[in-house]
Amino acid sequence: MAWTRERVVLVPLVGGVGLAVIVLATIMFRSSFQLERIRERSVVEATLLLANEKADRLDKRIIEQDNAVASLTEGDALENFGDRWLDVASVQTPTVRAVVVLDISEPSREVVAYASRAPGMEDDRFRRLLVHRLWPELQLGGPNETELRHLHTELDGVSYLVSHWERQRGASRYLLVAWHDVPRIVHDLFPRLYTEDQGQPSRLNVVDGKGRIVFGPPLSRGSLTLGRQFATTLYKWRVNVSMTAAEELAKAVERRRIWEMGLVGLSSLVVIFGLFVIMIAAARERKLAMLKSEFVANVSHELKTPLALVRMFSEMLLTGRAPSEKRHQYLEIIVKESERLSALIDNILDFARVERGKSSYDFKSVELNDAVASSVDVFRGRAERQGVELVLELTEEDSTAMIDERAIEIALINLVDNALKYAPEGKRITVSVRRESHRFCLSVTDEGPGIADAERKRIFERFVRGKQKAGEAIRGSGIGLSLVAQIAEAHGGKAWVESGEGTPPFVGARFVFTIRD
Repeated sequence: MAWTRERVVLVPLVGGVGLAVIVLATIMFRSSFQLERIRERSVVEATLLLANEKADRLDKRIIEQDNAVASLTEGDALENFGDRWLDVASVQTPTVRAVVVLDISEPSREVVAYASRAPGMEDDRFRRLLVHRLWPELQLGGPNETELRHLHTELDGVSYLVSHWERQRGASRYLLVAWHDVPRIVHDLFPRLYTEDQGQPSRLNVVDGKGRIVFGPPLSRGSLTLGRQFATTLYKWRVNVSMTAAEELAKAVERRRIWEMGLVGLSSLVVIFGLFVIMIAAARERKLAMLKSEFVANVSHELKTPLALVRMFSEMLLTGRAPSEKRHQYLEIIVKESERLSALIDNILDFARVERGKSSYDFKSVELNDAVASSVDVFRGRAERQGVELVLELTEEDSTAMIDERAIEIALINLVDNALKYAPEGKRITVSVRRESHRFCLSVTDEGPGIADAERKRIFERFVRGKQKAGEAIRGSGIGLSLVAQIAEAHGGKAWVESGEGTPPFVGARFVFTIRD
């Protein structure tokens, strides 16, 4: 009934724990992937933000130069601004190679002013390109005709970047054009703008409209790379940014996910193992409770039987109903059962003290041979009645040892009593004492059926009794051998059992315990 109630509790508990482990693992697994996606999105956003910042940085620098050129045309006549610009060109507009002012109020588009930092044939070529080939691509007119505009194009394999404004002076309209030296931008401006972040977790390059690298190294194909076109200046080119730490971050995320899943798995194993331990402990407690119940029943039976015999024969002697020739026999029975009752009570009291941790031993220097002989003499009469020869083999060496004489006698009495109870078919019980190095070895050997290997490991546990033959009911409490093991340990030794030297079915058993000298 108790086990049924425990199963009613344990089965749902085990199922609940298993379900909780599965739910926890599922949540952690999903959370791990969600966290990975969030981190990946963060990397993408950071890379895109960096690409935008790099592109805007170039646009801002070129526009600053354009504004500087525009400021020089304010106020004075446009024809005279060239000298003022050349004085500050190398500092304020380092990438502007030449500035052209055209009169666009007339169809002839006459050049009003022209200033160049490096006059030469390239300037003539640029003026012709501007008037004949670039002009159709310029965005002129419109509602915001005076705003700054840029043209980025490639002609004959050469990249051109021009900034232009429209100006109204009286009845005339002028076009102010600044020609930016693209090679100078690549070789001078790009390094200043894009190499100041060395040591940062990113790499970049600039590619043209055909994907050819204009500036920077090739970027790894396996890394996360995002690109953005320059918004207003070199808008046909693109700046590409690669987060060099993205791959490492991805590996770190993977390692973290594996680590988290490993922790979940380990936690699950710990929970399952804990539940398994609890179930084993519960089973052991249940078994121990059953053994204690059996122990109480055995002890009750052991106490009841001698008490009933003592009472019965005492009443017969008291009432005078016992024949005179039987009185001595009745008195012997009363004495024998009283002794057995006293021995049983002593065993129970000693076991109770051991269980409470209050067992104390009185160690004295004693002749071990004498203590063993005294213990064996207790069973001489009983052995003769059972037809068993009780043989005593004592050591011829010095047997003086620091022992608790009463405890040693209790251990031997339990072993000899077991031999007489469990091996009645045998004709001989041998009790021996021998010296081995720095210890004494005491043994009790019978000629009974022996003890199975499976029982030898547990025979010295409390409340455990050896299996009995079918139809036999051998009285015992199951604490005798446990006391023997406790006494041996208290004397610095140990107790065990081994097979005897007989032949089947009476192979016998040899109980041994040692004590230090």
